[in-house]
Amino acid sequence: MLKTAIAAALAAGFAFTAQADGDIAKGEKVFKKCAACHAVGDGAKNKIGPVLNGIVGRPAASLADFKYSDAMKAKAAEGLVWTDAVLHEYLKKPADMVKGTTMSFPGLRKDDERDDVIAYLAQFN
Repeated sequence: MLKTAIAAALAAGFAFTAQADGDIAKGEKVFKKCAACHAVGDGAKNKIGPVLNGIVGRPAASLADFKYSDAMKAKAAEGLVWTDAVLHEYLKKPADMVKGTTMSFPGLRKDDERDDVIAYLAQFN
């Protein structure tokens, strides 16, 4: 699934639009689980994790002012792009997709929570 999503992203030339099927208002509530480490919106700054403005469609580990883990940099070198499908896979259980990630969050097990938070994040693209 990841290889397919990466190939599709590369073929599309990184031109993405938000395609999340979730509920933005519910996603804002789900994002509270992420807000201890990530920021999004006007004036957002990097925290323990990078700013998530523009995350949908962005190549992994691409913010110049954030120090990414070696594991995330390796995935970026493989061509990882944060498409809707890739975000779904990653947010389900981050450590399964990026072995050695420094992201300690265990993941969002419910499909609808992932849909909602991706829809919320996509509005900041």
